[in-house]
Amino acid sequence: MAQRLRPVGPDFVRTAPVRLVFSREVSAAPVPVFRALAEDVTGWTEWFGAVTLARPLDDGAGREIRLRGGVRFRETVLVAEEPEVYAYRVDVTDAPGARALVEEWRLAPAGAGTRVRWTFAADGTAPFRLALRAARPGLGRAFRSAVTSLDRRLARRGPSGG
Repeated sequence: MAQRLRPVGPDFVRTAPVRLVFSREVSAAPVPVFRALAEDVTGWTEWFGAVTLARPLDDGAGREIRLRGGVRFRETVLVAEEPEVYAYRVDVTDAPGARALVEEWRLAPAGAGTRVRWTFAADGTAPFRLALRAARPGLGRAFRSAVTSLDRRLARRGPSGG
């Protein structure tokens, strides 16, 4: 059953009870990586294996996301500062026990490529927090696989990423 989460802001990524942070360097430059994250929302299904549906809502101010296993999210974009940061808050989800959730993607130049840092910040019931911490290795693998796939996809598109 879908539930409305607590509306938190972008600072939640620093104060959340559970913060899972993953990073990886890719060969693509920051601008095409940012645009793939923020502007090509439907493209997430092509490179993020856990995502089965991704579509922009409200002229890009929100997103609808569905994951393998059936979990659904309705999100609000909190920050979209090209090419450095893209962050969104989950407003409604059917994930049991969740109370607040923000994901932040930070991009920084790394040689000719980009250092991608993903922060998954959450609050919820004690069982939810415990399950999320236990899921850290799997989320890390999903992130690494997704970012590697995104990098390959951008390389096929050429230097502009378009």
